[in-house]
Amino acid sequence: MLGTVFVSSFFDLGEWFGHELPDPSPFKLAHGRHIWDLADHDASFGKLFDDGMVADSSFIMDVVIKECSDVFQGISSLVDVAGGLGGATQTIAKAFPHVECSVLDLPHVVTNAPTDTNVKYIAGDMFESIPSANAVFLKWILHDWGDDECVKILKNCKKAIASQGGKVVILDMVVGAGSSDEKYVEMQILFDLFMMFINGAERDELEWKKIIFEAGFSSYKIIPVLGVRSIIEIYP
Repeated sequence: MLGTVFVSSFFDLGEWFGHELPDPSPFKLAHGRHIWDLADHDASFGKLFDDGMVADSSFIMDVVIKECSDVFQGISSLVDVAGGLGGATQTIAKAFPHVECSVLDLPHVVTNAPTDTNVKYIAGDMFESIPSANAVFLKWILHDWGDDECVKILKNCKKAIASQGGKVVILDMVVGAGSSDEKYVEMQILFDLFMMFINGAERDELEWKKIIFEAGFSSYKIIPVLGVRSIIEIYP
């Protein structure tokens, strides 16, 4: 978050505000590429991003497993969508060794995936299709995208669990779901700013409900986990 690539995106905000529509994002305006495209073409930035996600997963997933283990009970297979190097999935696999775990991500990410693990890595694109599983896991993914893209991803998730009768498990921010402590609000504002850079969105419950139902799901449950983050279970 404090790396040069992100911080330098602040410098062009004046020019960005001059656009009639907020497109391209401030990040693309500063670097000529969207964040995911830059990670694909700039090895040092790609490594910074991947390492950041692994560090985040090692921290938050320990809390998730300890406090919300019921979420993973009864699951036989799980696919972590856009799961990077599999930090979150590795933790789930260790805690629930009976669950067949896999990670779906783009080919250039899967190429660098660890090999000394039982977790399976699958090269693919979540906008095209998601492998069949009893549960689909989305950690810190949907806030990166607008509503139309999220609905498309969620529809693919629904197809993936169709034959399994399973569920989708989202780990993301639900604005207003946790504490109203000042520090929580500050963190929400920080992520609002980050989302503005990449044209993503942090959502409150009504905004989550909109995309969940638009994707064809019938119900959901929100479980606050740590700070500003929550688990959202959604069911077909």
